[in-house]
Amino acid sequence: MESKKVAIYARVSTEDQAKEGFSLDSQLEKLRSYCKARGWEIVGEYVDDGYSGRDVKRPAYQKMMEEMDKWDVLLVMKMDRIHRNSKNFMLMMEQLRRKNKEFVSMTESLDTSTAMGRFVMDIIQRIAQLESEQIGERVYDGMRQKAKQGAGLLGFPAPYGYMYKDGELIGIESELAVVKKIYDFYINGKSLKEIVCWLNENGIATKKRKKWDKKTVSRILSNPVYCGLVEWEDILFKGKHRAIITIEEFNKVQILKARKAKKRGKLFIIEGMKKKFI
Repeated sequence: MESKKVAIYARVSTEDQAKEGFSLDSQLEKLRSYCKARGWEIVGEYVDDGYSGRDVKRPAYQKMMEEMDKWDVLLVMKMDRIHRNSKNFMLMMEQLRRKNKEFVSMTESLDTSTAMGRFVMDIIQRIAQLESEQIGERVYDGMRQKAKQGAGLLGFPAPYGYMYKDGELIGIESELAVVKKIYDFYINGKSLKEIVCWLNENGIATKKRKKWDKKTVSRILSNPVYCGLVEWEDILFKGKHRAIITIEEFNKVQILKARKAKKRGKLFIIEGMKKKFI
């Protein structure tokens, strides 16, 4: 019988503590007996008392994963003792695989050291992946429908000039004045480099409190949010926030940028709330 170094993990949440058979003492007793029957050496016992399986921020769990070099096998009584979230479970399994560690669930007879155990784990992983992709598709479809209906913001970070308040974009006057200056400069013939120099020389910081560069200025000059619109993929709709430039000014800037650009087809002007690529 092959001797292996084993980490045993036990957990109860506050809800589990009231249920019969979920006690930590009961779990540990059964896990120790299982190791003894298989001739395995227990090198660590990791116990989380009163923690949810949906959260990975459990002290004993974190310590166990940090001490992975000390053991060969992770043993639990049931899979839901280690994780109640399929994504977190699969991330853990990926960590174990990278370190050539095995996982055993005692009552479910799941042992990744065997061919059948690896096969079952592969099926579980594929089901989890399918679930994740289906959720992603539903979120995407929902956001697209929301954009078509012109219904609110779609989760993008607040751009320079605005902040979020109660789910709405609220203008920051000092930043919007800078945005207006950037558009005026560009329309009147200043280059991106000249605008960047002016911003940095005047001690004006970006949203992330850093110095400006040409790419950051260019993004501001191409963002229709400043003419009162919200953009999501190929869809434009009118937002509830305050515009700082007109659609005509925005279009003028895009035409000027297109004339200077080496690659065409990435810029667009706005015609009747639709994008027309130039």
